[in-house]
Amino acid sequence: MAVRVGADVGGTFTDLYMVDDERRSYAALKIPTTPDDPSIGIVSGVLRLLRQTGHRPEAMSHLIHGTTVATNTVLQRNGSLTGLITTKGFRDVLEIARQRRPDLYDLTRDKVPPLVSRELRLEVEERIDAKGQVLRPLDVQSVRDAARALREAGVRAIAICFLHAYRNPTHELQAAEIVRDVVPEAYVCTSSEVLPEFREYERVSTTVLNAYLGPVVSGYVQQLTGRLRAEGIGAVVSIVQSSGGVMMVEAASRRPAYLLLSGPTAGVVGGIQVACPSGFQDVITFDMGGTSTDVALVEGGRVPLTSGRNIAGLPCRTPMVDVETVGAGGGSIGWVDAGALKVGPQSAGAVPGPAAYGSGGREPTVTDANLLLGRLGTRGLLGGELSLDVDLARQAVLERVAVPLGLTLETAALGIIRVANANMVRAVRSVSVQRGYDPRRFALVAFGGAGPMHAVAVARELGIRTVLVPPSPGVLCAVGMLTMPIRTDLVRTLLMQASPASVPASAKAVAELVRDANGWLDLQGAKGDGRQTEIQLDMRYRGQNYELQVCGFDPSTETGMRRAVEEFHRVHQQAYGYAVPDRGVEIVNIRISATTVAPTEDGVVGGQNTGGASTGPAPIERRPVLWAEGQPFVDTPIFARAHFGPGSRVAAPAILEQVDSTTVLPPGASAVADASGNIVIDVGTEA
Repeated sequence: MAVRVGADVGGTFTDLYMVDDERRSYAALKIPTTPDDPSIGIVSGVLRLLRQTGHRPEAMSHLIHGTTVATNTVLQRNGSLTGLITTKGFRDVLEIARQRRPDLYDLTRDKVPPLVSRELRLEVEERIDAKGQVLRPLDVQSVRDAARALREAGVRAIAICFLHAYRNPTHELQAAEIVRDVVPEAYVCTSSEVLPEFREYERVSTTVLNAYLGPVVSGYVQQLTGRLRAEGIGAVVSIVQSSGGVMMVEAASRRPAYLLLSGPTAGVVGGIQVACPSGFQDVITFDMGGTSTDVALVEGGRVPLTSGRNIAGLPCRTPMVDVETVGAGGGSIGWVDAGALKVGPQSAGAVPGPAAYGSGGREPTVTDANLLLGRLGTRGLLGGELSLDVDLARQAVLERVAVPLGLTLETAALGIIRVANANMVRAVRSVSVQRGYDPRRFALVAFGGAGPMHAVAVARELGIRTVLVPPSPGVLCAVGMLTMPIRTDLVRTLLMQASPASVPASAKAVAELVRDANGWLDLQGAKGDGRQTEIQLDMRYRGQNYELQVCGFDPSTETGMRRAVEEFHRVHQQAYGYAVPDRGVEIVNIRISATTVAPTEDGVVGGQNTGGASTGPAPIERRPVLWAEGQPFVDTPIFARAHFGPGSRVAAPAILEQVDSTTVLPPGASAVADASGNIVIDVGTEA
């Protein structure tokens, strides 16, 4: 068996990418998402790809899946009824939180309510101090009483989080055994398993998130694997983690909080994979799909990571690729609010979709606006499988935007595009300018079904000179999944001075983390050879209450410790504009990421370009396109992306069409296909 498939479920489309390792061939497919049960779309897409390529179901060896199930569950707050068992006196940590208002100057805005209501947060007698020493033994009977009370309340998931369990997990593990004995049907997890890290509120929040998601993700995984097995597909099923690696579905059921950015992560990895061969290691990935746009800043070809973020207002401290998401996609709805035009975050999604789909949608979307301006053709999407109705698009934009604002149809459509672009520009600035990076020294890697349509306009706003469009931009997230290694991320809280005296303690912690990481990889069936580990330190100046991350330095030696301190000063200077070299530095956490050797991308990142080198392929048609307000429609050549071999050039205005996406070259831009199959666009200046 040699067939592998990557499957990315988006809000509007499900993208699939198949690689046959023996034949060194590939196939791509983009189909509408099935929101009520994403596994239906995945399995039907896999079967369709197998039929198209002449493979039998048993030929498929691996399915790597990026999922939004965890994210959507939190956003919609439709997870499982969850209980919390915690140390006596700490039941309200989850609600007290950090005493920060969501909006500093809005005194009427409420905090996000906790996922566990107060009556389901129960206390037990136990106490461990900050050094891990037992001050009060665990009261077994109080744990049994709490478990029985939660069982009677009908909870389906139970989180256990005791004070300082990151130092000593003994009481949590003992309590978990008791709870599983009393409530065997419940999903049970402990903070020492999910996040053995200091800061009580964030640790409780992440553990509760994990429990809240547990039954939902476990049920989804069983549904997906069951459908695959029913079709005779015995492939190994892996799920993309938020940190840029994959894990088996069984592990995903135990660590669902590690899946919260599963989908966007694959796009960042895929963007790096296609950009580096073309000589671009400093890039901003720009993934515009049907519902949202995800952007990430990549420096030196390294996947950017953060040690957590807020998801729907709830802190989650699991490792994640550092992605900024904005509600701007092809299905984002244009609407009028107090005389002002807004776009998103509401989306028409897969059902009913944009008005032009003819599936019952009546709201004007970015896709409808692009169709009215001629940037999308009436032949439709997905190679003509999804037809577009220009009359329905016209009616939606007129009724909901043009007439209420007193605008012409064309001006209203241009306005929808401009507002959507402005939203995406702000997202790119948030990962670049606001963090001390000049976006002008980066290339923009545009992908997703709608990314190449808007990338040049977004790049011009930011002063970015180069846009890269991969060979299969519409399914690049699925492509990226096939190049991901099996990965685990572990953390140990130390809270010690970054000095030579601390080297023995840090060396001991690193050795233990590496040992535990290798044990986890063994359980995942990973081969013993070719494993890689990377160390990341959370560091701060003495007296600070926030940390910055320093990557790639091993504090197990005096030289490594010294270089880590030097790098921290540099990172602090970049982030905050100053450094204090004569001030003491602390190591708060040591993090280890352990991976297998990533699958090679040879034969994975296939190209759409099949034509020979050409200075100018012939257009397949021409159509009128409106490029700017106050100007007439311009007769614009339309090219087939498949006709662009290495060296093929085209001058704007022009549009390049392919099955999974459309690339728009407005006046002033120019493009060339490089040897890697990427379209490299010089954005030029707006004419």
